[in-house]
Amino acid sequence: MFIDQSRFDFVAPLQAEWQAIREECLALPHEVYEPWVQREMYGEGWSVYGLHAFGERIDAALQECPRTAAALERIPGLTTAGFSRLAGGAHIRPHVGWVHTVFRAHLGLVVPERCELRVGEQTRCWREGECLIFDDTMEHEAWNRSVQARVVLLFDFRRPGLESAQDDVAPREVQRFLRGKLRS
Repeated sequence: MFIDQSRFDFVAPLQAEWQAIREECLALPHEVYEPWVQREMYGEGWSVYGLHAFGERIDAALQECPRTAAALERIPGLTTAGFSRLAGGAHIRPHVGWVHTVFRAHLGLVVPERCELRVGEQTRCWREGECLIFDDTMEHEAWNRSVQARVVLLFDFRRPGLESAQDDVAPREVQRFLRGKLRS
């Protein structure tokens, strides 16, 4: 299910910074993006540039994007953040997330036409400068039916009322991937 963004005070200030965030994202070389490790979900065409990983800052990446870093600092309970690129023609197949303590958000940065996200029974299009917030533990999938890349700032933040809950345990392949990011 999608979550009403008006429930969260950080959304409007973040959306006000979207163009600066997009500029920093677009200034990154294409080769700094890495394929997301869970390839069974998509095959080809989904890559990420990590900024935060499960509460740990990826300092080298944040230094490349200082305005994005400052905007992320204002999100209460931030656990994970990064730029997520979905290539033209890519499809992330239906799946259910494993992180129960957070909500997931996408801030649209580069959104060609015909890019959609389905969560449960609802399907929405991303829009540049706007956030979509959803429950990642619901079945969801994403499409980019255009020929251009779709890019969002993807981030997770603690669900209200679960701020002190024990952290979720990432699948092994995700743990390995994230350990590599935190060491670099």
